[in-house]
This record gives sequence, structure tokens and C-alpha cells, in this order.
Amino acid sequence: MSVVKINVLTVPAEQRETLEKRFASRAHAVENSDGFEWFELLRPVEGTDNYLVYTRWRDEESFQAWTEGPMKTAHQSGDAQNGERPRPAASGATLWSFEVAQQASPTNE
Repeated sequence: MSVVKINVLTVPAEQRETLEKRFASRAHAVENSDGFEWFELLRPVEGTDNYLVYTRWRDEESFQAWTEGPMKTAHQSGDAQNGERPRPAASGATLWSFEVAQQASPTNE
């Protein structure tokens, strides 16, 4: 079964737009990775500053290959305008790991 990785990012209200734009600009970086199955950036609605970055992978090896290659490159890229790394929009990243034990899809009636 697949593995799920949820990265918990603390994002102050004034950095939310910046974080979302950065994820949007890198949208295709993960989609073509071997073993990638799903991505969602979950914005908090109330009561927290935590965004959840949900990714689903065929297996742990696929996720590890992503973290050592394309993810590392995406996070190290500089600001195209002045060649400097942009200031982080999030802090306190925590990674949660899960295996998919059960799943369901909508049924057509």
C-alpha cells in the first residue's frame, strides 16, 4: 500500500500568500516524480497557523528519492530577480508519516 507524508508548517498570516505562491510556482516539480501519487496544500480555516502539505507515494523509497533529488533542488533554488534565496515563509516544519491501511473511492450509482 501507499505511504502518506504530511508536512506541518507554521505560517504566520502575513506569509500565507507568499507560501501559496511558492507552492504554485513549483507545482510541476513533484508531479513527474517516480512513485508520486497525490499532493494537496491544506490552508487552515480557523484556530491555527498550521498548513498541511499532504503527499502520497507508491512507497517509502519513492519519497526518499524525491527528498534527495527534486525536493532538495526546489528548496535550494534562488530568487530569480536577485540570485538570493528567498526568506522562508514557514517555520517549525514537522513531518508525519503514515501507511495507507484502507481506502475508499466514490461509487457510481
